Amino acid sequence: MFDSLTRKITRSRLDEFVKKYASAGRTLDIGCSNSPYSKYFSDRVGLDVRPGPGIDIVGDAHRLPFGDSEFEIVLCTEVLEHLHAPAEAIAETRRVLKPGGLLILSTRFIFPLHDTPGDYFRFTKYGLKHLFRDGWEIVELKEESSAKDTIAILFQRLGYQTEVVGGRLTKALIFLAAKIIAALPDPVKKEFGGIKKENEERGIMTSGYYLACRKK
Repeated sequence: MFDSLTRKITRSRLDEFVKKYASAGRTLDIGCSNSPYSKYFSDRVGLDVRPGPGIDIVGDAHRLPFGDSEFEIVLCTEVLEHLHAPAEAIAETRRVLKPGGLLILSTRFIFPLHDTPGDYFRFTKYGLKHLFRDGWEIVELKEESSAKDTIAILFQRLGYQTEVVGGRLTKALIFLAAKIIAALPDPVKKEFGGIKKENEERGIMTSGYYLACRKK
């Protein structure tokens, strides 16, 4: 029962996004950790800052230990916010991609500190468009969650990352609240980019973004 309550709300969403771009092409998996997406990329090299299962090379995303145009795909999930110089890492990613090669990326917007102290940035969709404005063609840029689901995700992270009065019972209630909020119909009909409601917007409180873009 407790395990089902604590199952991550967004795990299946990210999996479905990555699965769409499954490939047999030469793939670099940056920050791969336990390599949850290796099943979708048969010709894959896993790189992370620390050794572990599924990691082939220990290295730094800011200084990739590969030659130019070596890869058809670069996968970079939940990494960008942990890079102290994201623009440098993006330039390196572009360098190792072949022309027309695809970057598949996910990153955080409204989300708690995690994996501290190496948690540096949060990104809006406008920030991502700016970072990928030169030398890239954005294929897809989508919000991970609605405002309602982001509230549920924050409740869930509160359960993951805190000790609380009342112990396990209180934790169960926090996780249950997250599940209930996620299951409710979305009450938001329209969103705006400011409190004056002068311009319509989308995804004003998303937990993060999924991005796919090609090297021009």
